[in-house]
Amino acid sequence: MTQASQSFETQFSHVCPGDTEWRSDGLRDFFLYKDLGVAAATNGRVIAHLVKANQQPEHGTGWHRHEADFQIVLMTKGWARFMYEDKETLVQAGDCVHQRPGIRHYLFDYSPAMEYLEIVGPADFKSIEVEAPCGVPAPTPWK
Repeated sequence: MTQASQSFETQFSHVCPGDTEWRSDGLRDFFLYKDLGVAAATNGRVIAHLVKANQQPEHGTGWHRHEADFQIVLMTKGWARFMYEDKETLVQAGDCVHQRPGIRHYLFDYSPAMEYLEIVGPADFKSIEVEAPCGVPAPTPWK
């Protein structure tokens, strides 16, 4: 047994759709969040949650980066447009994005049906505002 496996114990976790409610007290007030039980099961090493659109985009997330070791976004429904550094990126249902540690990004537009799975380590990652490397296109108004 390695040193890492001795000091890092996890628990089995199985979360069904009705086990947790959508919550509005996450990182962004215009999204809803559903905890998938991974943070508790990994003693805070990783968080996995579903994120979905709750309000139409007005200002988006603003330019920021995360203090995290690992982050992926798997779009499950709808679409979102991000700026990653100076590159606009359309992320659609089925797409997976690995956001390397420290990458400056801005989620500025998304569909009413947008929903994604986000997995980040550690669970208590920080979001830090950063200077804009470039301009950001206007969001698409919902109809």
